[in-house]
Amino acid sequence: MKALVTGGTGFLGAHVVRALLERNIRVRVLARPCSDRRNLQGLPVEIVEGDVTDLPSVRRAVQGCQLVFHAAALYSFWTRPRQRIYEVNVDGTRHVLQAAWEARVEGVVHTSSVAALGLCPDGTPADENTLLDYRHIVGDYKRSKYLGQQVALAYAHKGLPLVIVNPSFPVGPYDLKPTPTGQVIVDFLNRRMPAYMDTGINVVSASDVGLGHVLALEKGTPGELYVLGGENLTFRELLGLLAEVAGLPAPKVRLPYAPLLALSYFNAGLCRLTGTTPRMTPDTLRMSRHPMVFSPAKAVEELGFPQTPAREALAAAVQWFREQGYVRC
Repeated sequence: MKALVTGGTGFLGAHVVRALLERNIRVRVLARPCSDRRNLQGLPVEIVEGDVTDLPSVRRAVQGCQLVFHAAALYSFWTRPRQRIYEVNVDGTRHVLQAAWEARVEGVVHTSSVAALGLCPDGTPADENTLLDYRHIVGDYKRSKYLGQQVALAYAHKGLPLVIVNPSFPVGPYDLKPTPTGQVIVDFLNRRMPAYMDTGINVVSASDVGLGHVLALEKGTPGELYVLGGENLTFRELLGLLAEVAGLPAPKVRLPYAPLLALSYFNAGLCRLTGTTPRMTPDTLRMSRHPMVFSPAKAVEELGFPQTPAREALAAAVQWFREQGYVRC
């Protein structure tokens, strides 16, 4: 049995690759010629060069594989040109699933996101059935993940044996870029977070998410969604756990929303002029007003999805970032 993993050089993809190898499943990774491949060093994987935005290269990569794990995505709240995030997260998804359909593979797992789900107005944890109104989606990342999920659902309805997983906010090793979630940890470790704006997030172990992909293939129902989540925390609680595992003080100043929103517009405008990436954008500020808390109950009950404590997952991330030289303070 051979599985193609798109995005296997990235954060979540690296965990998916390791989970598959632990099941003795042979792995082929679709990687761009310019991709950073450090996450695959020493692993017995086959690498095929290509890009999810290039359908012919995806078709070549799928040939000879019985399984497909589509984990490639642009996880960014600031992509320029903006169209690039739709080319990867929407068109790229369509290319991978079309190639899988043509090759008549035995199973597909599509990595979506909780960003493609709705939120409960009363602040209670949302789940796979919480609907999202496209008209009210904030930001290109959330829109692109929602549209990519709609593409996946269409292929599942067509008959492709496909399961969708919706990871929340993964933390752990192999976060090379780092992702926006990982950047929060790096900023904390480097003492670049003197204050915070409180919100709510669901923190999950990245290694659990990697295993969750395999469990979705083995036990999931085609056409169904599964939230791969962990613990719901306020941002203050998250910083408190980071303080404990890192041995550093947590910021105590809570900033109000309105001045930060104004500052984010100024920061975004400056970054457009300089070609740099802002640490906060108007979109991320708007999203923070609504706690992104979710229930993984369905994945736990139907898939046996593990629930590593957030403290343990954060400790693994802190250790990895320190060992890899991300911490300079």
